[in-house]
Amino acid sequence: MRRLVFLTALTLAVSASPAAADTSLHLPAPTGRHPVGTTSFHLTDTARPDPWVPSRDRELMVSVFYPAASARGLKKQYMTPAESAAVLEEGGITTVPPDVLSTARTNAVVDARPTAGKRHSLPLVVLSPGFKRPRATLSTLAEDLASHGYVVVVIDHTYENVATTFPDGRVTSCEACGSYDLAFWEKLVRGRAADVSFVLDQLTGPLRHRRGANLVDASRIAMGGHSVGGASSLAALRADSRILAGINVDGSISTPIPDPGLSRPFMLLGRQNTYSPGTPGGAADTWEDNWPLLTGWKRWLVVAGMEHPSFTDIGVLGAQLGLDFGADVGWARGAAITRTYVRAFFDLHLRGEPQPLLDGPSASYPEVAIVEPSS
Repeated sequence: MRRLVFLTALTLAVSASPAAADTSLHLPAPTGRHPVGTTSFHLTDTARPDPWVPSRDRELMVSVFYPAASARGLKKQYMTPAESAAVLEEGGITTVPPDVLSTARTNAVVDARPTAGKRHSLPLVVLSPGFKRPRATLSTLAEDLASHGYVVVVIDHTYENVATTFPDGRVTSCEACGSYDLAFWEKLVRGRAADVSFVLDQLTGPLRHRRGANLVDASRIAMGGHSVGGASSLAALRADSRILAGINVDGSISTPIPDPGLSRPFMLLGRQNTYSPGTPGGAADTWEDNWPLLTGWKRWLVVAGMEHPSFTDIGVLGAQLGLDFGADVGWARGAAITRTYVRAFFDLHLRGEPQPLLDGPSASYPEVAIVEPSS
């Protein structure tokens, strides 16, 4: 059976030589003109048992990022100390304080007043993190998109990450962790697609007048994700016609696209050393096999010098802690490449703005190459 590559983001760092904890841990500043606000919602789908703990209804924590009227106010805590400890323990990192990730400085103001005059007029992007990763690990991308006028919802897929903290103080662990065969990954992406549809139902229904959600234009929705979160974007697009376009960032495709294929826009963005055609290991094969079934606008981009964590906050904050993931591209550059190309895709397909960046090589980003398979 072909090997599916959903690397845990800290695994590559266990042989690193981390520095002492840096109290100035921070996310890079967003590049857009808007300050960023954020709020969180605790959602319960009473119509669906949890796929991993069937005795419970499916509960989700989500963070919504949005353009705000002011940058003044309390900044969002990056993650809780319990979540920080679980992430570091899962990665085998014992040389930094277990709560260190909870001290990282963010840029989003908690419950900030939304920017004026934008009710129900802004495109929505859904983001799904990698397996075992809390939703916080996509904050750099979410903050940046919000600063450019998007509403962004990032989903914690409960029991699929090492820790989710709920408002009543409960901290759930990874019930899904264990044995990973093809059937497991198929179950995972189906469940994530269901999570996404439920969250969209809530944001465009009962929550549509709540802060952040009240900015969403329900006719302009797209999705992206990292690792299995990226692979789940394909499943979500197939399951929900409200999602107009999607991105898979560095994730193998565990569930093949069925005939007659997917006609909505889709972009593949990954490491050159893993997702270039013909690369040993099988990950690139999953992209090649599904490429002909992407029948609409599509791009396949690979980035030289980046590793799996480079596309997320694990790369950003891990490098600041002195952890070495093997990437030749520095953390700030990796974040810039990810944010620029992801935003270009959404600007094209949710705003209709031409993006020459996606049509050929860029002198500004020589690390990025467009793959053109023969099929």
